[in-house]
Parts: sequence; C-alpha cells; structure tokens
Amino acid sequence: MRPCDGRYEELKRGTITYNVIDDLVAGCIVAAVTIPLAMGFAIASGMAPEQGIIGGAVASLFGALFGGSKYFVHGSAAAFIPVIAGLMAMYDTGFLVLASIIAGLMLLSAGFFRMGRFIERVPHSILVGFTIGIAIIIAFSQLGPALGFREKSGPAIIDQVSFAWRNRSEINFSAVVMVILTMVFCKAFEKLSGYIPGPVPALAFGYFGAQTFWSEKGLVLLSDQYGSFMHDLFALRAPSIPAYWDLTVLIDLFYYAFAFFIIASFESLSYGRAADRLGFNSGTQFNPDKELRGLGIINMFSSLLNGFPQSANLGRTALNIRIKGRSPLTGIARAVFIILIALLTAPYLQKIPVACIAGILLYVASGMIKKREVNKIVQMNNYHVVLMCYTVVAVPLAGFMTGVLSALFLYVICSHFFESKKEPLQE
Repeated sequence: MRPCDGRYEELKRGTITYNVIDDLVAGCIVAAVTIPLAMGFAIASGMAPEQGIIGGAVASLFGALFGGSKYFVHGSAAAFIPVIAGLMAMYDTGFLVLASIIAGLMLLSAGFFRMGRFIERVPHSILVGFTIGIAIIIAFSQLGPALGFREKSGPAIIDQVSFAWRNRSEINFSAVVMVILTMVFCKAFEKLSGYIPGPVPALAFGYFGAQTFWSEKGLVLLSDQYGSFMHDLFALRAPSIPAYWDLTVLIDLFYYAFAFFIIASFESLSYGRAADRLGFNSGTQFNPDKELRGLGIINMFSSLLNGFPQSANLGRTALNIRIKGRSPLTGIARAVFIILIALLTAPYLQKIPVACIAGILLYVASGMIKKREVNKIVQMNNYHVVLMCYTVVAVPLAGFMTGVLSALFLYVICSHFFESKKEPLQE
C-alpha cells in the first residue's frame, strides 16, 4: 500500500530534471485528451459532464499513488457506460455511490487475498468479445444525440432504435454532419500526430462551428441539457439506498457492485503486462494484486467525490508511454492539469454541441474493434472463435453481467473438451 515504491525508478535513469519535465509534459497532454473522453463517458452513462472530469482527476491521483503499474492511466472506461446507465435509469446517485463503495471493498479484498493472478487468466477470446460488445452498446447509445434529438431514449438497444424510428421526422442533419466531421477530425489527427490527441481539436471544431456557421441550425449544446458546470467541484456524494427497499433492491445493489468489480478488474489486469511491453519495462513489473488494491481505493474515493467507477485505460496508457511518461509522477501531474484545464475552459466546454461529444464516442467505439486482436482469436481455434462471437452477441442483447458470466461459464465447462493452442500475448 506504499505510495512511494520502485515504480519511480525511471526518474533516476539519466538526468532527473529532464525526466521530471517529460512526466509533467505527458501529464498535461494526457489530461487534455482525458477531458473530452471523460465528459463523453459521463454523458453516455446518464451523468453530468463535470462528474466525468472530477472522476478522472481523482482516479488519476489515487491510481498514481496506489496502483500496480508505473505506466497506467486511470480514469473513465467505456466498459462502465452500459452498467452505469442501467443503474441511473432506475436509481439515484446515492445508490451509485453505495454500489461503487461495495465494489471498492471487493477490489481491496481481492488484492489482499492475491486474486490478481486468477483474474489475469480470463481467456483473451472473452476479453475481445466483451470489448466489441461494449463498442456496439456505446455506438447505439449515441444514436439519439448523433441524429440531433433533444429527448433521451431508454438504455436498451431496442429502445434506442425504436425511439429513433418514431422521431425520424425530427432528425437534425446539421448534427449528423457534425458527428461525421468530428470523427474525421479524430481519425485525421490520430494519423498526423501522436502528440495532438484527436478529441482535442474535435472539441475546438465543435465549439467554433456552434458559435459561427451552425449557430442557427438548432444544435443541442451541453449547456442546454446540463446548464453551467464546473462550479461545484469535489462535492461530497453520500451513499444511500431507496427509502422503500426490499430484496429486489438489495439484489440490484450487489449486482451492480459485482459488475463494477468485474469491469475494473478486466480493464486493468488484462492489459497490465501489455503496458510493460509497450514501455520496454526492465525494472519494477506490473503487480496485479497491488493494482486491485489501488482500484479499490480509486472507486471508493472517486464515487464519494462526485465521480463514478473508474479503472485503467489501455488507449490513454499507450499515449502516455508514447510521449515518454516514465513514472506515477505523470498521474499526479495529470490530476492537477485535468482540474486546471477544465476550470479555465469551462465557459467554452458548455457551449460544445452534444453531437460533437457523440462523434467522439463513436470514434472511441470504432477504435475498440481491433482487427489484429480478432485475427489472433481466429488463428487459435474454432472453439475460441465461437466463444468470442458468443460474447459479442450476448453482452449487447443479454446485458453485461449475463453475457460475460455465461461466457466464462461456457469456457470453464467446455474448455477441457478442446485442445486449445497457447493464447498469444496481448498487445
């Protein structure tokens, strides 16, 4: 549980001053890309934009202090979106805080009982299928905002499709163009530069367009749905349970807490070794049990301080490594930069069209489907291909917990009937 450990060893290699500067620069750049993604994930989850920003800052700080990797970037994860959205459709923020705290205690316990090595053994076929299934859910969740609707649809895919069909006469084609151009901006900057994350210029474009040539096109702005934000930082959110509760409520509570536990564990532990390989780490290696304990602290404090469940994120971790983030100092700096940048840009952020955020989320969803990862599964054997396809279909249609747990059940029951090739290392 020591915050100062061997993960800071990279700072001592070479000139310490230059290494510290590299970490601070990496913290600033990753903070800039964290803000639009955190806002988008919060909105898609049924939360306010600032809750994603605050959650990202808290997760970054406590992940740097107590996490198990020197490279990890902790913050909002796309996999949480459908679960949080389902919870918020039935309960309030206090219930979410309570479920997050219970999940945090589960994560702490798993770390203390050294369960990290077991969670790391989840087959890669299920992880790939789970990721693609979440990408599908995110894409459908943005159907309404992408078409320019002002009202919100239900959390289920069928509800979203039927809502879009019923309101097809109200489609705002300017919003559709905004979504397409936002995705083009994100993709173009991804190709042009590894130092200018695509969502940042996409947000700038969205703000400029909404204030100039699209100002009279009826685009829905963040301020139209959420008013002004970033004025109530780090507001304490007390955990609560509905006044009239019964066995069903308790079952829901532990269902969502266990879902948060599973998602945080999968997201972080499945990519810990990959982060070490990306960073050519020859020193202190990823510690899955320490990471679980860190995730427990993150999820308890993040939810209490106006945020929601968080985990590590491979995409932002890869960016952090690419721009020479060397130690947890990057995460500490990132937490500070997230708050400073958000406070300075709050008047502009609230004038960004919701369609622009939808475009960023669709870009994220498309990036979650990696052809290289799918090809790895195809090269293994038909059993793992079927397991991946089953998870892809089950997660959107049956829900996260039902889809993932049933896939794990199939793997445990059927694996000894198949001779599997050795699974390739995750990249």
